[in-house]
Parts: sequence; C-alpha cells; structure tokens
Amino acid sequence: MIGITKLYCGSVTPGDALRYGRETSQLPANLLQFAQDKRPVTVWNMSRRCNLNCIHCYADSRDVDYAGELTTEEGHRLIDDLADFKVPVLLFSGGEPLMRPDLFEFIAHAKRKGIRPVISTNGTLITEDIAGRLKESGIAYVGISLDGIGAVNDRFRGKKGAFDMALAGIRNCIAIDQKVGLRLTLTKHNIEQIDAIFDLIERERIPRACFYHLVYTGRGRRLTQDDVTHEETRRALDMIIERTKSLHDRGRDVDILTVDNHADGVYLYLRMQREDPVRAAEVLELLRWNGGNSSGIGIANIDNLGFVHADQFWWTHSFGNVRDRKFGEIWTDLSDPLLAGLKNRRALLKGRCGACRWVDICNGNFRVRALVVHGDPWQEDPACYLSDEEIGLAPAGAGVAPSATAGTR
Repeated sequence: MIGITKLYCGSVTPGDALRYGRETSQLPANLLQFAQDKRPVTVWNMSRRCNLNCIHCYADSRDVDYAGELTTEEGHRLIDDLADFKVPVLLFSGGEPLMRPDLFEFIAHAKRKGIRPVISTNGTLITEDIAGRLKESGIAYVGISLDGIGAVNDRFRGKKGAFDMALAGIRNCIAIDQKVGLRLTLTKHNIEQIDAIFDLIERERIPRACFYHLVYTGRGRRLTQDDVTHEETRRALDMIIERTKSLHDRGRDVDILTVDNHADGVYLYLRMQREDPVRAAEVLELLRWNGGNSSGIGIANIDNLGFVHADQFWWTHSFGNVRDRKFGEIWTDLSDPLLAGLKNRRALLKGRCGACRWVDICNGNFRVRALVVHGDPWQEDPACYLSDEEIGLAPAGAGVAPSATAGTR
C-alpha cells in the first residue's frame, strides 16, 4: 500500500513511526506498514461463496457451497494460532464473508486475542442490522468494494442494483460511526470515473478509499486486455494525487491509498522531488521503511481450505495447510524455495526489475503478475509504468519510455 495522504500531504513523518520504536506490537494501525519486524497482516478467505459474480474476482467465487472449508472450531483455533504468532491484523475476506453466519463470533474472538479484525466485503448485505452487529462484534474497519458509479459498478459485480446496495451498506456504517471505506480496482472500464468516485467520497463523507491496480489471477486473468496502459496509469495517479491534496487542503479528513503496484511509491517520490525536495527526503525514508511489495513477508493469505499462500492472489502455490501445522511454523519454514525467495528476492529479480535503482522501495513489485505474464516469478512486473530513465536504465534527459517487454497493455 502507498498512502497518498500520508506521504504526499505530509500527514505522517518518520518521527511518527520512530516514536513507537517501529515495532509491530507497539505501532498504531495507520503506521503498521513502517514496522521493522514485519509481522504479516493476514487475509483469511473464510468462505469462497459469494452472492455476486464479479468479473475480476481473484477467488473465482460463485453462489455455491464449497466443500472442505475450515469449520467454526477450526476457525477459532486458527485465530488462536495467529495470535500466538503475533499477527497484528486479520482481514476477513471471501467470497463474501458475510455469507458465513459464524463471522461475528470470529471477529469478537480475534479482538479478544489482541488481533485487529477488519473485513473486505461487497457491501450489498450490510443492512442497518448487519452494520450494528459488525460494530458490536468489534470490527475495526469495513472495506466495501465499489468499482465505479451506478451501471459501471453493476457490470463489474454481475448484478443490477449492486451499486445502490453497496452504497446503502456504506451509509449504514457511517450512520453508526463504524469506520468504513471503499475499494476500487482500476481498469479501462472505470478509469474515467476517478473524479466521480472522489465526488462520491466527499459527498458521502467516506473516510478512506483504496485504489487497487489489477492483478491477473482468478477471473481477473481474463481481463489483461482491460487493464490500463502505462500512460493511463500515470494520468490516474496524477489525478488521485491532485484530488487527495484538494481534500487535505480543504480540511477533509480522508485517507487515500493505492494498492498492488509499488511503482506508485517511486512515481510519488519523483514528483515530490520536483515540488518539495525537503518533504521528498522524508517520503523516501518512509518508503524505504515501507519496504515495497510484501508478499511472503508482511502480507499472508489463508484460503477457505486452510492453505497458506504468499498473498491472496497466489492460490496456485501453497506453503502448507493450517490443519497440519501452525501458521507460524509454515510462515518461517524456508525449505520452500518460493517462500525463501520472496523473503530475500533482490538477487533473484530479472529484467527491468533486476536492474532498477528503486528496488529498496519497490522490492520488485508484484511477483505473481510476473508469473502470470512471463511464466517466471522473478521476471519484471509488466505493470511497472516507470520509464527506463526513471529507473536508471537510460541517462537523464533521454526521455525513454518504458520498454516493450515491460508490458504496453
């Protein structure tokens, strides 16, 4: 995650993280990305079942029963296990997690064990009653997916009326002071709606928004031609930055982030170098502490069957199953070459990623995208939109665009 508000608008400084010693157990939630010990934020896809049929779903979820999912008893044991390993955040995901009736007791159990419980949901099931139950159970944050305004979102979700239902879910959370935010995946179908999304954020007083870059897994693998071009990505980032600054300058307390492409951090820093070199130096330090892509390091995934993955998009490779071994044992067992490589990947990176001068703040970006496109997890990330000049492969002033092998999509 790249915190646009935190970094560009100066709402966080290196001193904020240093004040807590940069230890996961001491840092507040908004500073966890700057921890030096990187205990993994863990995504648990507790159920694969979903009431929608989103065209970019990484879990390829449908409204059917999936055999073999972790039981309620196994879920409680898993939460105990994660607490023993000092996991700071447990993200309940799916499918649609609200389709599991034991969700609320899992939330309450995680909170009792000292884990911050959050949820990723399509929001269509959050009635006034459900919003109240979420808050009562102790949920810290509700992330609701909206991939456009009105019919654009409904096309993504595969259901007419999904936008209105999700917006009602957001409003039901806001009405009871339950912290909530929206999540949007950028594609060709909604990139022209960024301004409209920011208007919605401001009008509805939504306190947080995450703009995700597309990852080509699950049903999203069929959308590679729908991904935005490098130039479109740059324009989108400029628009997100400018609208974020406008909110901040007008005293609107909104946290804006981008997710799943750490080239955003480099792009933001290079822009700040031109605009505010003093603040840019602080941003560079924070980006280095952030560490770039954290798959297999500061982010972990457990799927509905209990298999452990490097992140929620990498279901094609498992490091083990929590039914057989404790999560902490699996996560620290470096006998798996992929897990060992992800934790110390710099020497393995190839192509533009291997030669990039920003590897200390990007960490090779998203490895599963490289795997899908190149068949090699250590090849360059095709979604990197930085030019050869910007990453140090061409002399300053050459004006060289990103290479063809970087993906022109």
